Amino acid sequence: MRDKTVLVTGATDGIGKQTALELARMGARVLAHGRNSARAEAVVEDIRRASANERVAPVVADFASLRQVRDMAGEILAEYERLDVLIHNAGVFMAERRLSEDGIEMTLAVNHIAPFLLNHLLLDLVKRSAPARIIVVSSTTHQNARIDFDRLPGPGPFDGHEAYAMSKLANLLFAFELAERLTGSRVTANALHPGVIDTKLLRTGYGAQGASVEAGAATPVYLASSPDVATTTGQYFARQRIAAPSPLAHDRDLRRAVWDISERLAGIALP
Repeated sequence: MRDKTVLVTGATDGIGKQTALELARMGARVLAHGRNSARAEAVVEDIRRASANERVAPVVADFASLRQVRDMAGEILAEYERLDVLIHNAGVFMAERRLSEDGIEMTLAVNHIAPFLLNHLLLDLVKRSAPARIIVVSSTTHQNARIDFDRLPGPGPFDGHEAYAMSKLANLLFAFELAERLTGSRVTANALHPGVIDTKLLRTGYGAQGASVEAGAATPVYLASSPDVATTTGQYFARQRIAAPSPLAHDRDLRRAVWDISERLAGIALP
């Protein structure tokens, strides 16, 4: 990984921080995303010390603001000539209904719409860096979800667990549709379930404890670095192996419909 540049979103805590640390230990240049500068800079110093790798830098955006996502993408494009691996890891669980700065239900905004926009803004850079990899951290909770088009922008009754599961299904549909659209580009796109991991999100959303963050980082690090999956694309992984996603992941009409809605919510101008 010594000649690779990697962006890990949600890198200030939990699985994202451990993923960034392990990739830094492998010699990668790591862009560690955080919601605010103070936290991102503190984590970068931690990772530099623990990895003996000075090529770790903070990038900052609150994913509840698409304006900040655009600003962060602009800074990355101005500063870096390549992006070999893009890991969409940032996520939240909301116990109560809240809206983002852009009027989108917060779970959907942070977990799906912000990454969707960031991916759109950085995709040309990733393509120029090919062979390159895009990795989307989903969750096994997607198996129990369905896409409710009436509620996708955020209106209607709110249940935190349903909102989280739907956002994770949206992640999966995004990854699979992206993989198809990237055919021939030498850029792969895969999704994963990291496991039931002892993170702040798990404790907040489910009141449970799980496995270590090291276990949670194993599959994203594998997908980012292993030559075994250099050309694998359009797959869902768990425990570093291809797993069976929800049958909805193979519904092309659903994938494209969610993509179209995501473009509208992200404010992406259609051609």
